[in-house]
Amino acid sequence: MKIVVLDKSTLGEDIDLSPIYALGEVETFETTPAHLVAERIQNADVVIINKIKLNRKNLSNAKSLKVICVAATGYDNIDCEYCKENSIAVCNVPGYSTDSVAQVTLSLALSLVTHLKEYESFVNSGKYSKSGVANKLTPVYHELSSLTWGVVGGGGIGTKVAEIAKAFGCKVLMCRRKQEGNFTLADIDTICKECDIISLHVPLSEETRNLINRERIASMKSNAILINTARGAVTDEAALAEAIMEKKIGGLGVDVYSVEPFTETHPFTKILGYDNVCLTPHMAWGSFEARNRCIKMIGENIESFYKDERKNRIV
Repeated sequence: MKIVVLDKSTLGEDIDLSPIYALGEVETFETTPAHLVAERIQNADVVIINKIKLNRKNLSNAKSLKVICVAATGYDNIDCEYCKENSIAVCNVPGYSTDSVAQVTLSLALSLVTHLKEYESFVNSGKYSKSGVANKLTPVYHELSSLTWGVVGGGGIGTKVAEIAKAFGCKVLMCRRKQEGNFTLADIDTICKECDIISLHVPLSEETRNLINRERIASMKSNAILINTARGAVTDEAALAEAIMEKKIGGLGVDVYSVEPFTETHPFTKILGYDNVCLTPHMAWGSFEARNRCIKMIGENIESFYKDERKNRIV
């Protein structure tokens, strides 16, 4: 079995790939530009990707390809219709990053709610030492227990975030497809209008693309904080940047972008360095523990496929 890993660098240098190496001949590439994808997978039985896009064009010459394993829960970067038409299995790794993403979601929210960047800057700049005052209490911050947290997406990550927010004392509203669970349910428009913190945990689909659009952003409270650890394209990024610059919302924490890494023409370049903005480099999924779980599950997915089992099969 020939296994090709197309973007090993996205998994981190510290991760043990022995569960993959134990399964066959493995060829790894730190990264793969789009024009080399077809060439590198043409003789592969198994392809492992994280962020690389696999489509009809670059898959057409991969005549030996039997299974694609995405090192993620989301799989919007794979042409699943082509794979179905050509009997190529697709497997993802659900649930491996729940704790990691929930932790970063809370970290972003807590930092923005508490204005940690401003307070830290006040000390680091030397202004605190020169002030002659024992404390500084502006900008004013509020306890989470006084706030309403809207969770958009009631899967594993959204539920975990909701549980933690509730433990902090927040009133929690959840927008989810299934009308069940332990939290008060609300539609997306109600969440946008009523919540102080809104966190996004939905997959990218035609239904969720631009879910947080200009109109919904305009309906938010002026002090609302939006956290996106889902997919960049579930929001209108230009409208979010404008809302921050025009002080129409209170804060923005984002770990995911419609283009990654985002370029100098991306709307968020206009809000770099803002005190009420925290942008991180798509790292929320990637705790050491989560990445090790991911590799282990990929190995199990490949083994299951060759045993004619349907473990974590999308296609």
